[in-house]
Amino acid sequence: MKSMLNIRAVVVVLVLALVVVFFAFDLGQYLTLDYLKSQRQAFLDFYGENKYATLAVYFLIYVAVAALSLPGATVMTLAGGAVFGLATGLLVISFASTIGATIAFIISRFVLRDAVQNKFRDKLKAINAGVEKEGDFYLFTLRLIPLFPFFVINLVMGLTPMKAWRFYLVSQIGMLPGTIVFVNAGSQLGALDSLSGILSPALILSFALLGLFPLLAKKLVGFIKARKVLKGYTKPKTFDYNIAVIGGGSAGLVSSYIAAAVKAKVVLIEKHKMGGDCLNTGCVPSKALIRSAKMLNYAKRAKEFGFKKTTVEFDFGEVMERVQRVIQQVEPHDSVERYSGLGVDVVQAQAKIISPYEIEVDGKILTAKNIIIATGARPAVPQIPGLDDVGYLTSDTVWNIRERPRKLLVLGGGPIGCELAQSFQRLGSEVILVQRGKHVLPREDVEVAEMVEQQFREDGVQVLTAHTAKRFEMKDGQRVMVCDTERGEVSIDFDQLLIALGRQANVKGFGLEALKVKLAAKGTVEADEFLRTNYPNIYVCGDVAGPYQFTHVAAHQAWYAAVNALFSPLKSFRVDYSVIPWATFTDPEVARVGLNELEAKENDIAYEVCTYGIDDLDRAIADSEAHGLVKVLTVPGKDKILGVTIVGTHAGDLIAEFVMAMKWGLGMNKILGTIHIYPTLAEANKYVAGVWKRQHKPESLLQWVERFHAWRRGH
Repeated sequence: MKSMLNIRAVVVVLVLALVVVFFAFDLGQYLTLDYLKSQRQAFLDFYGENKYATLAVYFLIYVAVAALSLPGATVMTLAGGAVFGLATGLLVISFASTIGATIAFIISRFVLRDAVQNKFRDKLKAINAGVEKEGDFYLFTLRLIPLFPFFVINLVMGLTPMKAWRFYLVSQIGMLPGTIVFVNAGSQLGALDSLSGILSPALILSFALLGLFPLLAKKLVGFIKARKVLKGYTKPKTFDYNIAVIGGGSAGLVSSYIAAAVKAKVVLIEKHKMGGDCLNTGCVPSKALIRSAKMLNYAKRAKEFGFKKTTVEFDFGEVMERVQRVIQQVEPHDSVERYSGLGVDVVQAQAKIISPYEIEVDGKILTAKNIIIATGARPAVPQIPGLDDVGYLTSDTVWNIRERPRKLLVLGGGPIGCELAQSFQRLGSEVILVQRGKHVLPREDVEVAEMVEQQFREDGVQVLTAHTAKRFEMKDGQRVMVCDTERGEVSIDFDQLLIALGRQANVKGFGLEALKVKLAAKGTVEADEFLRTNYPNIYVCGDVAGPYQFTHVAAHQAWYAAVNALFSPLKSFRVDYSVIPWATFTDPEVARVGLNELEAKENDIAYEVCTYGIDDLDRAIADSEAHGLVKVLTVPGKDKILGVTIVGTHAGDLIAEFVMAMKWGLGMNKILGTIHIYPTLAEANKYVAGVWKRQHKPESLLQWVERFHAWRRGH
């Protein structure tokens, strides 16, 4: 053991000594293009007289440079092509680079692997297993398209269980295409004997290959990956459909619409209701309920509008029936009849993917060149002891009730929980909102959350933050939730419980498990920048894909999924998440696009902030809605917008101007220079731009302007 440590120490000292010598004596100057260019003729003369000696010395130097991870390998490759020509240069450089890389691999393994593996054994278990199973392919991909410098790959792979001979073999093959391109470029440069030679087809082609190689290599890796994952599945000679879409929510509907619009053959399979969650249990019913609750709240605020008294009689069941009528009115937009008329084959049944090309529906096999998964999500239900004993509602089932809950406990202070809590309180329930964090709407800035909480308390909602649900119990026939707080355990009694703790992607029950489609850490289907799964012809969009579970993002993703599925590999588009807006439809509404201060600080992004209080806005005062703010984050010293948060009436509508500005690169000066109708709430956007302008007024210039005006007055 001691002797092994001594040998390791000797190896480390030797490597460090060689590296120190390289830099101390500035040996890198001999591996630069300028030096090699100045000595080119001398090299050629020496090579002509001492061919094999030159090749041997060059070979050993190249091996040493690669083994010690020293800079200069690229320059040596070009020089080798220039001096030795394509064939000889390729032979020498290909073996020298691989041998040097393997020596670096062995040194890393000998010196570091045991220590690293022992210290991080648990964390490296999955990586080791992956290397054992797919190590050859991973290394080949890295060699072909180096995501990291080659010397980093050499050292890191030495820490893994990969065999040295496999490392050598895969590296030899994987680096060969790139070596050919660079040696060829060097050989063409070496053959250049006049300025006119710069325009020679061979040299132009060589430089074109240098530029195109990363793209070509990436395409090759994609092709190899596709062949690898589809191996074992028989591809039909003909297909029933260009695209099969599973799921009839927002993402599935838009995908189908786009495919039909460009005359592709498409089938849409939905096992439940067309329109998905948005129409049936999400956006549409919740906004209908919010509207009714807001009307009732306006009646309670009669004195603010100059009325002595307003009395409203209502039946809770009729309010919930109105919600259903609203759904029915919107339903034709998402109906089977409409999409059939557009040219989509709509099948209402359970789908099961049985291969990357086949879907079983009602015992019948449908074949499709591409599949789009748009199965959405469902309410997430936590594993809390006693939950099933007390019973609960979710955003899926709450629309079925017709009797108003007397005492409603809402668990979860995110957008869904906040919207429904406020609505039920305004409709006469006694609502208790329980949130684990310190504030509701935890993704928003603190002052934004506090504005919403303040309105909740004015409405009568009991807001309990920093409460963590521990268990549910039945005590003397009464439902009770026990929570952990900073003060210890507290008990909260209630009549009905609404779970609003986010949404969980629907990924089970239709064949993904059998195909081993990869899932992300959050339980969504893992997808690349083109919305492809690990199967190149299976795409995903909407809530089941994440990372944003909004209807408008689902429709946004659906365009990319459909177009990429239909036209890849001829043309593909990376999904664009650069400007994603959203709104929480509480009263006041909270709308946001881009960064807020919370995210900017978490990501260490420099910013400036300007805020305009809507309490100062004429239209808001006239409407008795003089509350809220517009808060804008900009790049320091510039008018480029990083993010906007709006709190107030119609915030979800007001944010649109900033969404467009950020999408098309318009700054605060452009917003300030745009005419806004008076009196409107939209003027708040112009006024916050005015705040930004005042914060960036040119003080030194204004001093000269002041002197100019004084001179004009004769002073």
